[in-house]
Amino acid sequence: MNVNEVVAEKIEAARRKIANDKQRRAELAEARRHGIAARHRQKLAHLARTTTPPPHTTAAERADQSGPDTRAREER
Repeated sequence: MNVNEVVAEKIEAARRKIANDKQRRAELAEARRHGIAARHRQKLAHLARTTTPPPHTTAAERADQSGPDTRAREER
């Protein structure tokens, strides 16, 4: 085996490694994108289950709930 053959084999091995690394990174990036989307869906579903809509109240009831600070400002 001469030097040129050894160099050619090393170059080919390096090209295979680069191609394999590139494919592995692409697969990981794809899995990451799917994982992020799944986590967003899961979070939104959780928020939808745990968040309750505010009860329907009248304007008078909301004014009563506003507290003493609001009444003090209204009197001025």
